[in-house]
Amino acid sequence: MFSPVTIPFGAKMLFNTATIKPGVAFEDVELALAEMCNVVKDTYGGDKGGFIAGQVYAFSGFLSAEGTLGDPGSAEKHIAIVTYWKSFEQHERSHADKVFKEKFAALAKLCSETRELGYDMLWQGVPE
Repeated sequence: MFSPVTIPFGAKMLFNTATIKPGVAFEDVELALAEMCNVVKDTYGGDKGGFIAGQVYAFSGFLSAEGTLGDPGSAEKHIAIVTYWKSFEQHERSHADKVFKEKFAALAKLCSETRELGYDMLWQGVPE
């Protein structure tokens, strides 16, 4: 559950942000998220559906003035879900599945907005 991930070159990355509704306890979000992520890992992992790995982050409140062009402004309380897939098609099939939709709906009730963007990998590397 808390182990390092290895991402093969050419993987598709999906970046999802979910803005948490005001007054919602983070513990409730964690439970819904854990159930959703477990379904993805167990149901669509590897040859079963193309899921490679994933990571979840909670927004810390840090806004980088050095890494932002213009005014960094502010950001609402949210989580970021980063998943890696063999293809966008496999991702979409998994997310259209009834089992996933039920778990995502539970998370969505706690959020005011979600947004998922897909990316093609152009580069990866580690220090030499």
